[in-house]
Amino acid sequence: MSTEPETTENTGPGTADGTGDGPATEAATEEEAVSENGTGEGAAEEPGTGTEGTGTSSGAETGTGEAAAEADSTGAEGTVGEGDGAGAAPQLTEAQAELAAQKLERERIERRRAERAEPIAAGTKLSGKAADLLAAVRAVEGGAKPPASAFADPEPAPRRPAPEPVRPARPPAVEPTAPPAPAPDTVDAVRRVLADGGAPENLASQAAAALGEGAGELLRDDPWQLLRVTGVRPEQADGFARALLGPECAPDDERRGRAVTVWLLEQAALAGHTALELPALTAALGRQSVPDADTAVQSALAEGDVLAFQDALDEPGATPAAKAAEGEDEDAEESRPVRVLVGLERYALAEESLADALARIVNSLAKEASPEWEPRGLSGSAAELVRAVAGHGLVLHTGGEAARAEPAALLTAARAQGLRAVAACHTPDGRDRFAALLPDDADGAGAEGAVVTLSGLLAGTEGPGRDAEGAFALDLLVLTDAPLLDVETAATVAESLPDGARLVLSGDPAVLWSAGPGRVFADLLAARVCPQIASRTPDPGPLGELVSGIGVGELNQVEAPGKEIVIVPVRDAGEAVHRTVQLVADSVPRAFGFAPGETVVITPGHGGAAGTRALNAALKERLNPGPGRFGGFDPGDLVVHSPAPGRSVPGRVVDADTEGLHLTCADGPVVVAKERVERSVRHGWALTAHQAVGGRWPAAVVVLPGDAAQSLSRPWVYTAFGRAERHLSVVHGVDQALPRAVAEVPAKPRTTRLLLLLRTQVPPAG
Repeated sequence: MSTEPETTENTGPGTADGTGDGPATEAATEEEAVSENGTGEGAAEEPGTGTEGTGTSSGAETGTGEAAAEADSTGAEGTVGEGDGAGAAPQLTEAQAELAAQKLERERIERRRAERAEPIAAGTKLSGKAADLLAAVRAVEGGAKPPASAFADPEPAPRRPAPEPVRPARPPAVEPTAPPAPAPDTVDAVRRVLADGGAPENLASQAAAALGEGAGELLRDDPWQLLRVTGVRPEQADGFARALLGPECAPDDERRGRAVTVWLLEQAALAGHTALELPALTAALGRQSVPDADTAVQSALAEGDVLAFQDALDEPGATPAAKAAEGEDEDAEESRPVRVLVGLERYALAEESLADALARIVNSLAKEASPEWEPRGLSGSAAELVRAVAGHGLVLHTGGEAARAEPAALLTAARAQGLRAVAACHTPDGRDRFAALLPDDADGAGAEGAVVTLSGLLAGTEGPGRDAEGAFALDLLVLTDAPLLDVETAATVAESLPDGARLVLSGDPAVLWSAGPGRVFADLLAARVCPQIASRTPDPGPLGELVSGIGVGELNQVEAPGKEIVIVPVRDAGEAVHRTVQLVADSVPRAFGFAPGETVVITPGHGGAAGTRALNAALKERLNPGPGRFGGFDPGDLVVHSPAPGRSVPGRVVDADTEGLHLTCADGPVVVAKERVERSVRHGWALTAHQAVGGRWPAAVVVLPGDAAQSLSRPWVYTAFGRAERHLSVVHGVDQALPRAVAEVPAKPRTTRLLLLLRTQVPPAG
């Protein structure tokens, strides 16, 4: 690992050799990918053409005698006409040609009438299999041996990959707008209540949308319902309640206890929990000055605002079948420890639905014959993955960036078997990188239509669509970036798979978990209810060596002769911003030939003197200065678009008009309604690690200001450093906090129920 700030500042990281080799290699890779995609399109069209040809031939074979005779007659007449025209006969006038054509037509009609009047000899117009069977019957009637070909089983038609449907070009996508605006009368009523309570009146629309019809009366009767508005904290709701209720407002008010209970569970979901253990919830209520936390929880349960669960705590692998085999009686069942969890209904039900769907996937395949896949030409963990998927409905695959070649080989093998197989990736960038791993071949099993984004698959804009029952028209779904799955998305995917379909979840377990609640991939790995294939393919080069060490808790000194890794020490946040702009705008482009848009900046948070807001402001001023006349944006600005919580899509501003802000993203043009721009669009030169996960850039600059030391963890460092493909610069201002975070700070625990739900429904694998 190199520590040369002067070299970085003056001449830029890297060497002249690295500058020459890098872009050439990248260009060659892109050129090969374009060539492969072009070949894949032709291969994908070939099965459709073959199908049409087969259908036409079949129709001619099984057609009526009249149609066959008519075709023969027409063909014969055409031949005669051509012969006459080619000779030395005199040229016919237009009238003579018309009379000759009418004469030929009358002769054809008379000939067909004569054929209908004659008796038809049985079997004379049969062909193919029907003719063979008729000949066999007549042979038996005459005492002869029937031909063996009559009763031989026909050769099975070779299975060919189903052609992907041709989808028409789509117009620019328009971001889904917010729910229908509340009625003006409702908003006015809420505004009056907010004014009486001293709350900002600009919250009226949000409060009316969150509380629905009658929101004004509800707020006046229960002022703490203001906590349902995003961004409102308990102390703010308390001030609002005191202004409305006067002396009747008290900390032990039952209404306050219920509202604060729901608010705490919402905050827990933002931190990744699907539920909270009862002691943790009551302790949190105590910190919010709720005097009787147990009563507050019971009141919320009685009103149906939250749900409670009692989960028996078992040793790993202690399934009901295993306990029955050991002769465990009912007294032992009642004596086992339990934990009481409290959660919001939407996340609790999603977790139970996910467990049910995964159990169905695991069990539904056991009753069906597995296809006899033979991993020809594959070895190691790629061959293991193909064999595991051949015999199991659910398979987990773990590995780094280089390990993506193994599920790509699986997808190729499945499509070569004629199965409807698709891979879904978390981001458009991940989709393109995965598709580049698929070979193009003559059987049409290449990348065309085989790789989609997860959001496109769920929305129906990508992939094979759904069948009449609403299930994906798939035999195999390979889902990459599996650690990024939150519980609601995972439940939707699993419930959408038909019986007998296979599901492969592939990903790097060392990266940051999902932005939404749940830890689906980690819980599945811990449950051990299905085969798990660990890749033995390491990530190459100095960057691969550095990131692999971080994954096991070691921050190693790595040799980087080509300036693949550069450390830039800084003293404070101001210097960190200055050096980051210098790296993105000057040093990295000069040393490696990357444009500023090909370098991503990653920092721990949005706020602070070196957060994404400060860095994006400095980078915009240097790279694309402008007045920000479109809600703070100008044409050419790099942005990150978040159409849904936990989803971030890089893009660039094109224009703005009355419809909204026009962006161009990896999936095409997008129009963001102007009322949603502030909430869903940010400048995108600098991102957080959560926004960057799932994507890769030629170069990455990771900014570690001094005030970020407490927020660092091993998964964060692993994720941030792993976004770079060829060059990584670390703007380092945290001293020993970086190696300490890698060695000692694992992922923050999340409270979920999926692990126990799976262990009670699915026996352990193997």
